[in-house]
Amino acid sequence: MLKSLFNLFFPKNCPGCSGLLLESELVICTACRHDLPFTQHWQMQENEIFRRFYGRLPLEHASAMLYFHKQGIVQQLIHNLKYNGREDVGSLMGQWYATDLKNVEELQSVTDIIPVPLHPKKLRERGYNQVEEFGRAIAHMLSVPYNDKLLLRTAYTKTQTKKNLEDRAAIIGSAFNVDYTEEDNGKHFLLVDDVMTTGATLESCGRALLSIPGSKLSIVTIAYAHS
Repeated sequence: MLKSLFNLFFPKNCPGCSGLLLESELVICTACRHDLPFTQHWQMQENEIFRRFYGRLPLEHASAMLYFHKQGIVQQLIHNLKYNGREDVGSLMGQWYATDLKNVEELQSVTDIIPVPLHPKKLRERGYNQVEEFGRAIAHMLSVPYNDKLLLRTAYTKTQTKKNLEDRAAIIGSAFNVDYTEEDNGKHFLLVDDVMTTGATLESCGRALLSIPGSKLSIVTIAYAHS
């Protein structure tokens, strides 16, 4: 009764289409869920993301949950997650994808879930890291620690969405560092982010994590903006 009254005066909207959610719908409406462009990357070891890092990073696994298309549902979901405080989108995506990731052999040895960090200034501006709830949900489902203290962003950079791979790499190349101890040696890190485009940010983060002796690296994102 109280829930119905609350929804009457404070109706919830779907972050994919902005339509009102039915009482039985959770976070994303049924229509948008039906139209989500799943990649099925988790079922293919050498998928398109894994291949994008050939010669750039040695990876155990790499995958994205969804394809990102301009003006599509996923773009709306990510926009609401990133700029409108809809962290519930990240949490839901993490829960969904983790049910598949549990079945990936290469991820059985993961020891830590590592989010791509925001610079402290950016974190203050936005108020939250948009990938945090996605990472925390995966960590919970895989029963491994969520570690947001190991990887640090040391340089403040503006949005790179309109730059090509070479330009991004030049800007982002030394933007990340790791604060580790001997206890972190030999770990298998699962690096998580919201959207992969050129992969420059993930590559820079990955290189920092792989500087830890004996470490292994995997990458998972909510979406992949492919051409």
